[in-house]
Amino acid sequence: MCQKEVLVKDDGIHYRKSCASSGACLIASSGYQQFCTGKLNSVCIACCNTPLCNGPRQKKRPQSAAAAAAVTPPVFSLSVVVLLSSALR
Repeated sequence: MCQKEVLVKDDGIHYRKSCASSGACLIASSGYQQFCTGKLNSVCIACCNTPLCNGPRQKKRPQSAAAAAAVTPPVFSLSVVVLLSSALR
């Protein structure tokens, strides 16, 4: 599975892209949802499983201040984590 981390630091937005097992990625992404605010020192982790889905980031588009501050946590990962955890019981 592909994993992408987005870190908001005082010197800009940093991206870290890697591979992880599906379980590890989904657990990490659900664990960081509380830190995914889009503000300074924010950390967001998203998982995907199609080829190069964590590939090059898209070119920046002009955004309003409200849209730039809003970061939606990956709902897919939370749903899968809930399903995985209930399946493992």
